[in-house]
Amino acid sequence: MPAPLFIILNAGSGHAETELQRTTIEDLLTAAGREFELAVVDQAGELADIARHMAGRACEAGGVLVAAGGDGTINTVARQAVESGCQFGVLPQGTFNYFGRTHHIPEDLGEAVQALLTARVESVQVGLVNERVFLVNASIGLYPRLLEEREIDKKQFGRSRLVALLSALKTVLGSYRHLHITVELNGKTRTLRTPTLFVGNNRLQMEQVGFAPLAERIEDGKLAALAPQPVGKLGMLALLARGALGRLADAPNLHAFGLTRMTVRQRGLAGRRRMKVAIDGEITHLDAPLVFRVLEGQLLLLKPVQASAQAGVEQMALAS
Repeated sequence: MPAPLFIILNAGSGHAETELQRTTIEDLLTAAGREFELAVVDQAGELADIARHMAGRACEAGGVLVAAGGDGTINTVARQAVESGCQFGVLPQGTFNYFGRTHHIPEDLGEAVQALLTARVESVQVGLVNERVFLVNASIGLYPRLLEEREIDKKQFGRSRLVALLSALKTVLGSYRHLHITVELNGKTRTLRTPTLFVGNNRLQMEQVGFAPLAERIEDGKLAALAPQPVGKLGMLALLARGALGRLADAPNLHAFGLTRMTVRQRGLAGRRRMKVAIDGEITHLDAPLVFRVLEGQLLLLKPVQASAQAGVEQMALAS
């Protein structure tokens, strides 16, 4: 029998939209005869506890833990899938959906549910920062502040990629402090002064900003790190423009490297032992130093069967 699905739906988009998402999931799975249990999360603070409970239920039943929401929701649920060892499914419902798009999971909810029904299990790489899972990226410095401002603007103007872009421009043109950090990498220590340190674990995101070589390193079991040198507001605007055009690799004064493990300390903390970190779009505080590392093969993701692969099998059958 197909494994039962234990689905967590984040209601962050509002009641009407959440009700439509809930009925879409329930109707399609009922019509397919698939056993499932659906939990709707109304309060963001309850997400982690509900994810932990549903992961336990999935393990007991030999089932699949499924996250329906944006990259932040997917991260929280995936953390429980990694810790419990159960299989993991995704129904992307966010603004950017980097994780879902990287693994060719449809953004349309109905199509994503149908794809989940025939998906195959494949182990995928996740990143860790101080043992906290990240699927897309983790960062310190300006980028977490950018995300905080973006959430404020989205509540006022709505969720869209245009709002996200305009919010980023506003943040970059404002005032912010540069980080002064030491980085231990491959047995060597280097000092960096940078507005932000960005560590990526998503091939699609790296390709979109123009770092195809680093994207390939992610496929080879590494994380990708970016740290611009202090360049002023106009320089940061130029970096944003290059990233939007997919030409960030051509930018001068930008440190870019692959890693499997890296320790980061902030100089001049003056007794402060916690650092603000953005993890897959969610802001948290972690104890210093920060240790970034790769965790390979620990997330058992249900990935859709690709149409190209099916076509290849059919062509081979016809040829024989």
